[in-house]
Amino acid sequence: MAIAEGRTIPFVGPEHIDVAVLETFGYEGPAQEIVTETNEFSAVCPYSGLPDFARLTITYVPGAKCVELKSLKYYVTSYRSVGIFQEHATAKIAEDLFGVLQPRRLSVTTIYNTRGGFDTTCTVTLPRP
Repeated sequence: MAIAEGRTIPFVGPEHIDVAVLETFGYEGPAQEIVTETNEFSAVCPYSGLPDFARLTITYVPGAKCVELKSLKYYVTSYRSVGIFQEHATAKIAEDLFGVLQPRRLSVTTIYNTRGGFDTTCTVTLPRP
C-alpha cells in the first residue's frame, strides 16, 4: 500500500527564476572556450514537487562579456523550488544566459540523477544552426 501515492510537495512556477541576478563583466581577449560546472543544480518535478538533481555544465565562447560566477550561483539556486521539466530547465538556462551574454556560442548540458530507472541528459546549443 503506497500511502504517499498522489501526494504533492508545494512548489513555485518558472516565473520565480531570477534572471535579473545575472551579472557580467567585459571581455576583450582572444576567443576561448569557458566551461563552468556544478553538481549542485536542482529544480523540482512539476507533478510531484520532488527534487530533480543534476550536474550542470555551461560551455561558451564569449563575445564581449563573461558571466560573473557568484551571480551565476544565485541564478542557479533560484531554480531550487521551481516546478519545471528537466528539458525545459535546460532550455531556459541556455536561453537566459545567451540573452545576457550574447556569446559566440553557448551550450548547456544537464545530466540528471537516475529516476525511475532512466538516466536523462539534456543539451541545448545556441545559436541554433
